[in-house]
Amino acid sequence: MLFPRATGILLHPTSLPSGGGIGDLGPAAYEFVDFLAAARQGLWQVLPLGPPANGNSPYSSTSAFAGNPLLISLERLAERGWTKPEPSTLSSLAEKTGAVDYEDVYQSKLPLIVEAARTFFQEAQPTARNRFERFCRANAWWLEDFVLFDALRERYARRCWKQWPRELASRQTAALDDARTELASEINLRRVMQFFFYEQWRALRLYCAQRSIRVVGDIAIFVDHDSADVWSHRNLFRLREDDFEPEAVSGVPPDAFSATGQRWGEATIGGLIVCAGPRRLATTFASITSAGSSSSGRFPPASQPR
Repeated sequence: MLFPRATGILLHPTSLPSGGGIGDLGPAAYEFVDFLAAARQGLWQVLPLGPPANGNSPYSSTSAFAGNPLLISLERLAERGWTKPEPSTLSSLAEKTGAVDYEDVYQSKLPLIVEAARTFFQEAQPTARNRFERFCRANAWWLEDFVLFDALRERYARRCWKQWPRELASRQTAALDDARTELASEINLRRVMQFFFYEQWRALRLYCAQRSIRVVGDIAIFVDHDSADVWSHRNLFRLREDDFEPEAVSGVPPDAFSATGQRWGEATIGGLIVCAGPRRLATTFASITSAGSSSSGRFPPASQPR
């Protein structure tokens, strides 16, 4: 597919100025889009936006489909009335420069987003609740596995799922049913946070489209071993049956960039798989060995569901 020649900027939203120690989808993101339009730029490359797994890298995520809750803007939540816009709530999260301290962000910002999710459950108007329910239905094919995985990962101190009790790591039905019952509250909060992310990201993409800014998504061709995707679809990946360790991991052989090659560490897909996703579109995944690359493409138009 041919696209007209265009210029743009690569900037992950976490690099934007924002309170709470990490950039997000709030006012600074809209100011950046205004800057792109004023500078006659046509592209914004954002890099993956999923929840980080190992090393807090955008390319190491606990889900290929979920959004990073740390990118949720507290200012946007306050506009909806789902978090208190009091100075003690927002201004206490001073803007910081330098590398993101993820542990500090988890301790300072994430609890406010969780509290907003609780407020949503208690006070959301019927129109908002209907949007939430539609979101859950439309995305149940990945959302339900992810929210359970994420709640279990927190219960077990963010350890990889292969280190959980065997009955959960192997997804025995009775164990999963018990976990869904015991973690029902935490699971519901995670559904709401994914809804928050979806609405804020969708609104930002619409703002980009209105200013003729195309959003470019850098899509990693592998998924992290410590992810809801591998945990819930073990049969698609080359894993050992006894301990769920990968039989082979991704990487590249030695080249001019690295004399020893690179070990990326993601689990590789086994065999030729055809799976039906949303809208019944068939996607074919080829077997991947030791070499790989990444591809870039546009996200769906802002008028379409993500």
